[in-house]
Amino acid sequence: MHKAKYIICAGLASLLLIYSCKTHYEVAKENYSAVRTPSSFEHGKDLVYNSCSGCHYNHAANKLIGNRLHDLPRVLGKLYSANLTNSEMYGVTRHYTDAQLKYLLKTGINKGGHYIPYMLRPNMADDDINDIIIYLRSDDAAVAAGDTSVDHTHLNFLGRMAINSKKPQPYIPNISRPTESIANGRYLVDINGCFHCHSKGLTSLNYRYPEKSKRYMQGGMKFKTPQGQKIYASNLTPCQSTGIGNYTKDDFRKAVKDGKTPDGRELRPPMDKYHHLTDKETDDIYAYLQTLPREHHLIKGHKENEIKAH
Repeated sequence: MHKAKYIICAGLASLLLIYSCKTHYEVAKENYSAVRTPSSFEHGKDLVYNSCSGCHYNHAANKLIGNRLHDLPRVLGKLYSANLTNSEMYGVTRHYTDAQLKYLLKTGINKGGHYIPYMLRPNMADDDINDIIIYLRSDDAAVAAGDTSVDHTHLNFLGRMAINSKKPQPYIPNISRPTESIANGRYLVDINGCFHCHSKGLTSLNYRYPEKSKRYMQGGMKFKTPQGQKIYASNLTPCQSTGIGNYTKDDFRKAVKDGKTPDGRELRPPMDKYHHLTDKETDDIYAYLQTLPREHHLIKGHKENEIKAH
């Protein structure tokens, strides 16, 4: 009995030691300030709406004040996205330098050295991060001070353990945005987080090398609406029976930008309408997706040769 208690206590002590050793990381050291150019505000706005608004834009307030995120299992706690407005009291960005924001986006490490594995963009081009910061510092309506809080994230011990079982992403400087169509499509699938939802699950994502994520772009990830309804992400490979192999370029544009399937049905949340993607960007994503292997993966609730509205 005493031996069993000793083993249990030793195991818990080891677990706590591992946990404590993984809770603090090197913080930003780069001397960096974002530079405003004639196009940086509008381009930054497009990037924020394409890459960040899915979690941070509150439709009731019409501001980036954050939301309750219902996809975290309740057993781990409650998760809320941050207020990205310029509120002195509630806004996160007001309390970060440009260098700290850039480092957070690329690595997931906040200014206090703690890992936050939510908004990870290790492959985002430096110029794109620059323009995002310029927009977040602006007085545009969506980021003007929203002096309110939707609530604060609370993770219990299991939730903190789950987060700290993951490692931050590497800080990779001097990344340029691709110009070739297919390469740019791959880049957009990465930075807009398309593969985050359209792969197997959040715990098996590979942020540095997206194609190494389990069931990359094959869909099947489960989401829950605020009402508890289960929704499964679609297969976006060019499989003609279970994916988007029957989509034309125009079909794909309408789905991504207008939220309409080829047969006129509305796409359902969490899929947003990407009004801030240009036709060229949408076409580049389509061109890239057509290069993926045709993976036959029938999504729960879908039928073969049927394009479901989510």
